[in-house]
Amino acid sequence: MVFSSLIFIFGFLPFTLLLYYFSPNIKVKNYVLTFLSILFYAWGEPVWVILLLISSIVDFVNGKIIARHLGQWKARVALIASIFFNLGFLITFKYTGFFIDNLNLIPGVHLPGWEIALPIGISFYTFQTLSYTIDVYRGKVEAQQSFMDFLLFVSLFPQLVAGPILRYVDVAEQIKFRKTTLQGFSTGVTRFVIGLAKKVLIANYAGNIARLLLDGNLADLSVLEAWLGIILFSFQIYFDFSGYSDMAIGLGHMFGFNYKENFNYPYTSTSITDFWRRWHISLSSFFRDYVYIPLGGNKKRMFLNILIVWLLTGFWHGASWNFILWGLYFAVLLIIEKVFLLELFKRLPKFVPHIYALFFIVVGWVFFYFTDLNTMGTFFKCLFGLNGLPLVTEKGLTLLTNNSLLLVLASLASLPISKYIKIYFDNNMLVNPLTSTRRQAFSGIAVIVFNSIVFLISTIALVGSSYNPFIYFRY
Repeated sequence: MVFSSLIFIFGFLPFTLLLYYFSPNIKVKNYVLTFLSILFYAWGEPVWVILLLISSIVDFVNGKIIARHLGQWKARVALIASIFFNLGFLITFKYTGFFIDNLNLIPGVHLPGWEIALPIGISFYTFQTLSYTIDVYRGKVEAQQSFMDFLLFVSLFPQLVAGPILRYVDVAEQIKFRKTTLQGFSTGVTRFVIGLAKKVLIANYAGNIARLLLDGNLADLSVLEAWLGIILFSFQIYFDFSGYSDMAIGLGHMFGFNYKENFNYPYTSTSITDFWRRWHISLSSFFRDYVYIPLGGNKKRMFLNILIVWLLTGFWHGASWNFILWGLYFAVLLIIEKVFLLELFKRLPKFVPHIYALFFIVVGWVFFYFTDLNTMGTFFKCLFGLNGLPLVTEKGLTLLTNNSLLLVLASLASLPISKYIKIYFDNNMLVNPLTSTRRQAFSGIAVIVFNSIVFLISTIALVGSSYNPFIYFRY
């Protein structure tokens, strides 16, 4: 079941909200959310619910052992057990096939293939439970004493299958004590509707055109068509993933949870360093706090640490060489920036580093998109005019013209326009406080109208669409 489906929007979500809001206290509410979150996951992955439960049991027990023996060898053993179990879990189901396929390239090696499908969300919930045991070991958070409350943290459906990567320290108090208010619910609805529109009205349409160009006959692709295809994919993956994050954060608000932001307008970045502070923030901060800093961070072997972190970041995204290349590509760019460019950028007009960042970000998505390295090489030739075809063709111009409105809409939606509008209204209220009540009433009505219109358009688009899961479901 996906958020951008009619059965979720008109079936599962209303049913869950009714049960939740009619539950008499926080304990019952938590039971309702836990049970329905397991049901949500089992809808598409009934067998793999067992893995989710095993992971939860193992790290719940390890957390209690660590807390009971903090500072002693038993705590270290429990932490190591948690690390080995979670990473072993992830490697077994996500990377075994990759290792077998590559070993079989060695002459004389004929290992049996690995055909087990990747359990949805395993990359996210294993990191969540792992961060919990590490934080308990570091003394940053107390161990959870209720298994049902811990299972709620692991299985909570808004962010279960595609993030953001939730840390227990950020929601520990909210699991025990949280309030649902009309304002919070309204904020959640707006955020959910915005995320739905991102997915249905921008990501899906951009993805359809991108696939026509990127999955077609690359031998006939002009430079214009190649750039149009990868730019559209850049918009698709951003609005698809940030749309999911918006919907997850919005759903969290509906149930009284406050999740941290996962995106901060990454296509406004002025460097690759800035981009990775704005894109998939929960993953970047996870690797920073649990890998980069423990390795020594900026203080010791910085360049090696960057290479290790980005090798792991790329590999986390998928068991394929293209993701490893994607990670190393950004590692090299980040090292170059730290050594040469960041200080230089401070002396240049902002549009110069912004253009630089956008260029290398878009080129980076080529590594991400093409899992076959030969096809990737062919596309790079198309991208930079090395395939002998004209830079511009009639087909390319037609595609550009037909999709100009989509490109403009996606570009505008990538900017923090709503933030500037809010600042404008807030400043006007301060200047003329006598009208603040009227402005607030107008703002409330405007939000209701906006939500209704956008939701209606998105629903109409959903009715005519086929099954379209979020891109990050596969990671």
